[in-house]
Amino acid sequence: MTYQLLFLFGAGFFGGVLNSIAGGGSFITFPALLFVGVPPISANATNTFASCAGYLSGAYAFRKDLALHRASLPRLATISLVGGSTGALLLLQTPEAVFRQAIPWLLLFATLLFIFGGRLNGALKAYAAIHRHASLVGGLLLLLLLLGVSVYGGFFNAGLGIIILSYLALAGHTDINAMNGLKLLISSVISLIAILMFIMDGAIAWYEGVLVMLGTLAGGYVAAHLSRRLPQRHIRYVVILVGGGMSLYFFFRTYY
Repeated sequence: MTYQLLFLFGAGFFGGVLNSIAGGGSFITFPALLFVGVPPISANATNTFASCAGYLSGAYAFRKDLALHRASLPRLATISLVGGSTGALLLLQTPEAVFRQAIPWLLLFATLLFIFGGRLNGALKAYAAIHRHASLVGGLLLLLLLLGVSVYGGFFNAGLGIIILSYLALAGHTDINAMNGLKLLISSVISLIAILMFIMDGAIAWYEGVLVMLGTLAGGYVAAHLSRRLPQRHIRYVVILVGGGMSLYFFFRTYY
């Protein structure tokens, strides 16, 4: 029990450090929950619960930037609620064996998003700037895109922030602080409604989830004070190695 406590808190700690500096903390926290025996769907739900506190505190830190977009917040929150609840419902209706086989593919997808997310955001920003009045970035399609993003977030939380940033870039946002604030707010709304549904279904492993959450908060706090000293590029390489390694591990574990 002591080993499990230290392992989960440590996984949460390093996940919190990665989230604060470069993102990708779920590449550590989600597999850690699986390694201690939490069933796949419950591990995914528990990871969403453990990550939510970081989203909420981050959104609060960007409250001044969010205030500049207060007119659009109700619309974004409503769509995020609908999509997040839909994604959570899909997860809860997915057979355990099917989700177990999907894990390596989901981790690989999230890893690729982490690797190419910066380039994707840059390309989408450039496109949005050139085609500011094009139908592709029209209001209806953007709402549908956000709905799809929210469904993904309710179903599988890893890589959500990168997808939201890509959506915001396509929507024409350019201020990085506003984008980060909106990303964290949308992530919070998606996660909160998903967590509510997970609680109603009894899908959250509370003991393991609280340990990971506490570790995540501690890691995020420490990283906030060390981030200026740590080379972000090297941290990104670590995240990519961890994400790629976990993807390979679960491919072999699932299919061989």
